[in-house]
Amino acid sequence: MCTAKEIATDMGIDPVFPEKRKIRRKKYFDENTCEPSQSVPESAKEKFRIDYFLYLVDQAIGSLRRRFQQYQEYENIFGFLFTSEKLNSLDDCDLKNSCSHLESILKNDKFFDVDGEDLFVELKVLRELLPKENTTAIAILNFLKRLNCFPDAFIAYRILLTIPVTVASAERSFSKLKLLKSYLRSTMSQERLNGLALISIESELLEKLDYEHLIDDFSSKNSRRSIFRH
Repeated sequence: MCTAKEIATDMGIDPVFPEKRKIRRKKYFDENTCEPSQSVPESAKEKFRIDYFLYLVDQAIGSLRRRFQQYQEYENIFGFLFTSEKLNSLDDCDLKNSCSHLESILKNDKFFDVDGEDLFVELKVLRELLPKENTTAIAILNFLKRLNCFPDAFIAYRILLTIPVTVASAERSFSKLKLLKSYLRSTMSQERLNGLALISIESELLEKLDYEHLIDDFSSKNSRRSIFRH
């Protein structure tokens, strides 16, 4: 409100809230004068504070709380894999519990992405092979690629680094849908919609691609050749 007043003053506008005409309802003889309908009407400033300012603050606090709850759940599942320092700080009991918890989270019916026991054994050995300085998750994944002998740990770090945990990407995807699925283009296959959405979202990466090479590669794989026999 203070910023708006400064802008209004710079533009030569009187920085006051416009007062609307107060509508007074007719009071009947059997009504109680202490009823809420007969209370003193709010001022324009107080109405702005309640209907706009407090509402926006409440929405911002609620959104931040929900986002940090999501981050906290993500940290509870994958936190022991974030850095080599975090991995080395756990004793065998806590590390085993973390691996078992990760196995249960990534389990679907009888199928699972990682085996908790095997992951525990691999991480115990991996802690001895990692460099002494603190290493990030992406550096650990690259280290596992070079070793090529820790399958469960490799899968766990791949899931850690590819799982979408931010809500910004989801919001960005929904904002792009309004541009892609207009009333002129309302019918398309799911595969085409996914492709268009990916191209629109990752436009910066798309600008760096060599289109000529992609077109030549596509045409060479899909060219139709007829064999003529004399």
